[in-house]
Amino acid sequence: MGKTIPICCGVDVHKKFLVATILTGDYLIPQCKQKHFGTSYRNLLAFRQWLLENDCKDVCMESTGKYWVPVWNVLEGFVRVVIANPKWVSAVKGNKDDKKDSKWIGNLFRMGLVPASYIPGKDIRILREFTRYRSKLVSMRSSEKCRFQNAFTVCNLTLDAVVSDMFGKSATDIENYLLETDSVDPAHCVSLLQGSLKKKADAVVEAVEGFNMTLEQKERVRIIQGHFADIDKRIGQIDDIIRHLVAEYECQISLLCTVPGIDRRLAITILSEIGTDMSEFGSSRKLCAWAGLAPGSNQSAGKKKSVKITRAGVYLKPALVEAAHAAVKSIEKQPYFRIKYERIMKRRGKKRAIIAIARMILTSIYAMLSSGEVFNPSDLLKYDMPDELKKNMTLASAKDALKLLVSLGVVASCFFNLPPL
Repeated sequence: MGKTIPICCGVDVHKKFLVATILTGDYLIPQCKQKHFGTSYRNLLAFRQWLLENDCKDVCMESTGKYWVPVWNVLEGFVRVVIANPKWVSAVKGNKDDKKDSKWIGNLFRMGLVPASYIPGKDIRILREFTRYRSKLVSMRSSEKCRFQNAFTVCNLTLDAVVSDMFGKSATDIENYLLETDSVDPAHCVSLLQGSLKKKADAVVEAVEGFNMTLEQKERVRIIQGHFADIDKRIGQIDDIIRHLVAEYECQISLLCTVPGIDRRLAITILSEIGTDMSEFGSSRKLCAWAGLAPGSNQSAGKKKSVKITRAGVYLKPALVEAAHAAVKSIEKQPYFRIKYERIMKRRGKKRAIIAIARMILTSIYAMLSSGEVFNPSDLLKYDMPDELKKNMTLASAKDALKLLVSLGVVASCFFNLPPL
């Protein structure tokens, strides 16, 4: 058994109150002090004072929604706070209440059985709030795009089958015209076409012929347009704030942008999730497991069950998968990940190969943020090298190997019909 914590506190947090249990004394049967506190700022200050009066500098609580955050804000800097995943501190069903849960968390914590969740510093947490909110708005904008397009589809407009982008310049002009007019003039729709779409004039005329939208349906489309424009405006505001928040991390952002597939936006998203201090994770393997890119372990009675990747990394994993997709498409500029992807894909399939590339990218990020070096894997030349140079290096390696064998007396140079060395 590892070293126990002599004085610690387990906290069961709820929306309106929390129950705290301070455990002290004997190893097997500790003494308990329990107290009930509200979650208002004044009550949380009283809770902090109660901890300090009892010389308790170690606190553990489970991450229940966002209710733990106000407690963390008050205790941060005064005591060591460990936030635990609920699956590690769940009590036995049928024999639990708030007081028992608090004591159970404290007992597990004092024995060193509760792994701490990663909580970054306040500046990174604030940046994370904005990047996650931006992600939600982008998802909402995509939903509005689909809703806008479907509104025209149900009114017999098949323009999406002709144009590649329903939100391009020509398509937008035609859509706005259809919303403003009562009778559709195909010739006017053709006049709105620009660039290569002029070659598809006949297909555009055919697409708008059966269009029929009532006034109420048009009003709904205008509401969708307004919401779409407002989301764009809000995303622009968030981008301005993020630009201000990441000013002190420009060095790390530039470092991550050297990885194939990662642009500035993805670099900011990744930094907002993992921070800049890699010592918090200990190793790249732990970081990959925390991000949900490592296979699970589910084995019992000698039988290995499902080893799918975990559901962790709700925001980080999609960003890394997006970077992986971009990296494997970068054939001319940087074929490093593309070659690895193709090799894995032949054995394991496309989806597993993408996850493998995402894990490679995260492993590279861990090494780069730890050492401060740009992306330069040790086997880069093996994959990213002109064919002529590869041939020359292969011949040079063969000659070096032959010289070594001759010097050891293993072979004679004349056996290979080569001039003496």
